Amino acid sequence: MRSRSALRDRTGSTPVSTPVGRHSTSGAPAPSTKAPPPPPASPVPPVPVADDQMTHRQILEALSGLLLALLVAILSSTIVTNALPTILAELNGTQSQYTWVVTATLLSATATTPVWGKLADLFSKKVLMQASISLFALGSILCGLATSVPMLIGFRAVQGLGLGGVQALAAVIIAAMVSPRERGRYSGYLGAVFAVGTVSGPLVGGLIVDTSWLGWRWCFFVVVPVAIAAFIVLGRTLRLPLIKRKVSIDWLGATLIVGGVCLLLVWVSFAGNAFAWTSTTSLVLLGAALLCLAGAVLVERRVSEPVVPLRLFRDRTFTLATVAGIGLGIAMFGGSLFIGQYFQLGRGHSPTAAGLLTLPLVLSLFVTSTASGWLISRWGRWKGFLTAGSISLLLGLCLLATIDHDTQLWLVGCYLALLGSGVGLSMQNLVLAVQNNTHARDLGAATATVTFFRSLGGATGVSVLGAVLSGQVAARVAAATGGAAGEAGASLDIATLPKPLQDVVHAAYGDATGLVFGISAVAAVVTLVAVLFIREVPLRTTV
Repeated sequence: MRSRSALRDRTGSTPVSTPVGRHSTSGAPAPSTKAPPPPPASPVPPVPVADDQMTHRQILEALSGLLLALLVAILSSTIVTNALPTILAELNGTQSQYTWVVTATLLSATATTPVWGKLADLFSKKVLMQASISLFALGSILCGLATSVPMLIGFRAVQGLGLGGVQALAAVIIAAMVSPRERGRYSGYLGAVFAVGTVSGPLVGGLIVDTSWLGWRWCFFVVVPVAIAAFIVLGRTLRLPLIKRKVSIDWLGATLIVGGVCLLLVWVSFAGNAFAWTSTTSLVLLGAALLCLAGAVLVERRVSEPVVPLRLFRDRTFTLATVAGIGLGIAMFGGSLFIGQYFQLGRGHSPTAAGLLTLPLVLSLFVTSTASGWLISRWGRWKGFLTAGSISLLLGLCLLATIDHDTQLWLVGCYLALLGSGVGLSMQNLVLAVQNNTHARDLGAATATVTFFRSLGGATGVSVLGAVLSGQVAARVAAATGGAAGEAGASLDIATLPKPLQDVVHAAYGDATGLVFGISAVAAVVTLVAVLFIREVPLRTTV
């Protein structure tokens, strides 16, 4: 017979004492000594959520702050798209300075993106995000106070320092909160915000410059309240575990990378315009850039915590995604920048009307990005969406290469819708493919490196395409006027030109823009080939 303590362990109560023998003293059968059956088992309780794992509600709350920060970053890039002709006309700027107002932001953002990503692997991601938002807000205020084009370009570079952090850290923070399998739908929100910022930026910028009592300076001031709101929301909602480990910052590698990238972009931007491609200045800039980048490679191979871990390039998906991101960056930044200039300077529309005419691009990006994110989370497959996006990107750019100053606007809208679909299906899914193949310790560096190459493609593309457009416009104006008004093509204040000359300049911009998209299509071919060779790996279900 089992002891009372044993029975107490099984039933939770003390049993009634019974005789040891087979019969009681009265001769009645003795009650069974077998223990009563245990009570029915209760349902298995759910596995508790770990203290360092965020719930769905907490993820959505933190995501609201991230989306606000991203909205600020996108607005800074798009709100000046339709306002730049007015800004440069008031500040007596030229076509070459036009592209540099955009390139300065892209240059500083691109050069510092790997640094922000590596810091995210070593320090608090929340503090770093708030620091980048603060830096961005400071740059925006300074841009609104600029009194000359060189001053505006310098302050746009300060703005880009914060922009690089926001772009890199947003994707890293989401990857730290959500598993790759569930990340698709959250990444879809990022794509939706990208679309909203892309459409609202040009519209808001156009309305601001078309409103006399506001003025173009409010294109920069208006994003500051949104940045402050993002800072506060992130401070209240974002809760991520800080993995403490030995911190070793590769300052030498970071300096060489930033210096090499800056020198390379300066060379690409000015060669062929300020100096010849084969001049001594050109060779010095290119040689210094290559020397810095070669030194960075040597340093990154030796340090314990490299800014860009070279071992990441051993992964096939990572390497192909970085190559694909270069062409995607050219299409993203070049397409959004030069299409606004096409509608205003090539077709004579107001900044507000130019913003409305870009709606097909933005709406298609919004729909494809959001829908593909949800479907990827549901099906767990991503390669098909990425391939379809690359094809749509190439097709849209090829069709845009055929436009001129007489192309029907509804046709341009259809071409823009194809371009937007390509960007929406490709942008976030390239990052998702890389994050799915990356160890948690390298998540920040890997994400930032992919973003870096995408931004590098955009910055290089804007510089090169801007130089091509400027040269083409000047040549077409000179040809149409017999060389008598070749300098008119360099001016962005077309309204001050005589009416016959205005028509010539409008036609020159409208006809030259097609060549810009044709060059971008060549880069899109590289993107498509790289995507086709990426091997699909099942999405992980863990962070």
